[in-house]
Amino acid sequence: MYRWIGWLTRPDRLHLLGKLLAWIPPPFLLALFFGVSHVLARFGGTVSQRVKDNMSAVLGTQAPVLRLRRQYFYQVCLTLYELLFVSHRLPKQGFKRFYPEGEEHLQSALQKGKGAIVYAPHIGNFFFAYWYLSQRYPSLAVVTAQSAELRPLYLIFQKLGCEGLDYDETPPLVMLRKLRRHLSQNGVVFLLGDFSRPDFPPGHMFGRKTPLPRGAAMLALEGNAPVIPFYCRRKKGFAHQLTFFAPLNLHEQYEKNQTAEAMEQLYTFLEDAVRAVPEEWLYWFYVDERWTTEEHHAGEVS
Repeated sequence: MYRWIGWLTRPDRLHLLGKLLAWIPPPFLLALFFGVSHVLARFGGTVSQRVKDNMSAVLGTQAPVLRLRRQYFYQVCLTLYELLFVSHRLPKQGFKRFYPEGEEHLQSALQKGKGAIVYAPHIGNFFFAYWYLSQRYPSLAVVTAQSAELRPLYLIFQKLGCEGLDYDETPPLVMLRKLRRHLSQNGVVFLLGDFSRPDFPPGHMFGRKTPLPRGAAMLALEGNAPVIPFYCRRKKGFAHQLTFFAPLNLHEQYEKNQTAEAMEQLYTFLEDAVRAVPEEWLYWFYVDERWTTEEHHAGEVS
């Protein structure tokens, strides 16, 4: 999948595609991406097969996996188009394509003065979701921009004023200090909690042991910051539904040394969110690689 994105984001191809797509009205663009999604689902080689196999393994053989796989590639096409060719219009367009639900949960949590941790999976156009948050609240995200293929996407949003700490380039203690300070100033920290690295401590998703980050619970228990479960999904075409859930006050349920126990509650949310919107979860193309890692390591903030 990353190779596909890398091929697409080469400057010469971006320039040509931008010229071509600029002349296509939105309804025809949707039809075009619908057709491309069918081609990728049927002729996408090992990537398409892995998406299908992973969906079947997680969702069960009774799930409409062939349809979900096609919808998955449709979502990827739309999101890449938005990131590469629409994101520069966001400041002028404002919030007209965003439909928030439950945002009062975040606003109420911030009234306590402890900041808030918006905790989300990689569902829908999470880049656009963070731009929305950044425009309305003092926000800081943790990103993973190590991949050369994905880095151009992160740089786009850096230019739009979305502040973030690169997990791969920021020393852990520096990252912790900056995130703590931001929360102490009643800011919003945006954490995508479902990315995985082999050196992360084990958690559980879909009944399997999986290395997952524990930074959300660590920050919440240390600073009494509420955690707001959240995900973004595509409402229709190029519109986005942003769903904020009631805050989780982990510090009222767990001691500071119970980070692992608190995280299991958050991992459950991630799993529930993926099952609610399976066609829009990014990581179907390689989630099976996570299940082979069993070794326990010390946690990192993410």
